[in-house]
Amino acid sequence: MTDQTTWLTQEAFDRLTSELAYLKTEGRQKVSAKIAQAREEGDLSENGGYHAAREEQGHQEARIRQLTAMLENAEVGEAPAGSDEVVPGVSVTIYYDDDADDTDTFLLGSRELVGLDNSVDVEVFSPQSPLGAAILGHKVGDTVTYTAPTGKPIEVTIVEVTPFTS
Repeated sequence: MTDQTTWLTQEAFDRLTSELAYLKTEGRQKVSAKIAQAREEGDLSENGGYHAAREEQGHQEARIRQLTAMLENAEVGEAPAGSDEVVPGVSVTIYYDDDADDTDTFLLGSRELVGLDNSVDVEVFSPQSPLGAAILGHKVGDTVTYTAPTGKPIEVTIVEVTPFTS
């Protein structure tokens, strides 16, 4: 993991802290029990339940590492209100200068702000992404250029900046 600051609302921080506590305690216990039960079934080389439980354990431990790093580097607060500057935690609407009719609105921040239940349908760009890094700190009306992963320069204009609400 990198030491990059992740902006989180207090609600998201609390939700992720609870998830991490669950995974480190009850979650680990449940996976360990599944592994132990599968071991009792005999030959591990052909035991699908054992391999599935070990894979689940690996995913869970990866999530624990991800959450730990994210929470250690979290900046907790509320989305800035009443500003036209692009900062983490805001919804941004841009248009592509080669097609002013084509606008995109997205959250500049972390998918964790939206939650795991995906009840909010919003596109999310990281402040470290090429587009996110290019528009960070700019204001409504600014036109910026960034380099797409394909190497093509893309020019966008910031149309609107609003606080993100889930």
